[in-house]
Amino acid sequence: MKTMTCKQLGGACDKVFKAETFDEMAELSRAHGMQMFQEGDAAHMKVIQEMMVLMNNPEAMKKWLDTKKLEFSALKDD
Repeated sequence: MKTMTCKQLGGACDKVFKAETFDEMAELSRAHGMQMFQEGDAAHMKVIQEMMVLMNNPEAMKKWLDTKKLEFSALKDD
């Protein structure tokens, strides 16, 4: 099990996520982002807009995702 925060995953807060795999971690982060979007959280809305721009550039998105996967892999297990 590894731990990352919303900010470590490109988000806007210090909410903690715990997961066995990067895919699980990404899903937890995505669900949190959707919840914050529904609540209209301004800080998260800004980050979500930035992420949507990044998603329109497949090369940049792949680079970002590869970096986050490496960060996850480098973490020590809890």
